[in-house]
Amino acid sequence: MINKILCILIVVLSQTSWSQNQDRSIISGKIISNTNDLEGVYVVNAKTEVMTTTDTDGGFSILAKPGDTLVFSSIQFKENRVLLANDDFTSLNFTVKLGLVMHQLQEVIVKRYDNINARNLGIVPSNQKTYTESERKLRTATALDATASVSGMAGGSISADPFLNFLSGRTKMLKKELVVEQKEYFMKLLEKMFSLDHFVNILKIPGDYVKGFEYYAVENDKFTVILNSKNKTSTEFLLGELAVKYKEILAGENK
Repeated sequence: MINKILCILIVVLSQTSWSQNQDRSIISGKIISNTNDLEGVYVVNAKTEVMTTTDTDGGFSILAKPGDTLVFSSIQFKENRVLLANDDFTSLNFTVKLGLVMHQLQEVIVKRYDNINARNLGIVPSNQKTYTESERKLRTATALDATASVSGMAGGSISADPFLNFLSGRTKMLKKELVVEQKEYFMKLLEKMFSLDHFVNILKIPGDYVKGFEYYAVENDKFTVILNSKNKTSTEFLLGELAVKYKEILAGENK
């Protein structure tokens, strides 16, 4: 008995679905928007609940009739409902414009991961030497390229660029730039390690001469080696000795 009832329901539902679609025809169209990503937008006939999706060009085809409502929905577009008219079925250019959804960020959190870098990730060897910009320029200008080709050279070939850079003075200029870069680095390191108050009140350097004393200190090769080790105790001790000598120089100039 139950099987008979189920068969009757299936037949009734099938006839209902067939009668609904009997007077419907295929309507084809295209969505347009301010983006090229038009694929995968859902197109649903709200009357029959028949659904399809758009292709890569935004095109779609679906069974419908005048009076049906097509619902266009996607995560990147605002929902749009279109009530179909007779003209839509005869139009060769049936298009539906969709507006993009603008997702506004409420909060942006930037996290710094000091332990995540190219070395820790194994992208570059851990013992590989790093170069500053001036060091890279000088290395490029003076390095011999064994793979370069210079015709007529016996026993192998090397690049003539280092020799030409030497003759033109470029190598000398790059060496000067490297020295300036290193001095600037040591100056910043010194100012980061010791405050202005330390120079004036502890080392007794006149305020107007602090910057000159910093230049004087970083000109001392022994001091820059200790400074670069970032050992504050050793650096402070040697800085005190240099301060005494610097004040003697100032005293001699002011006589």
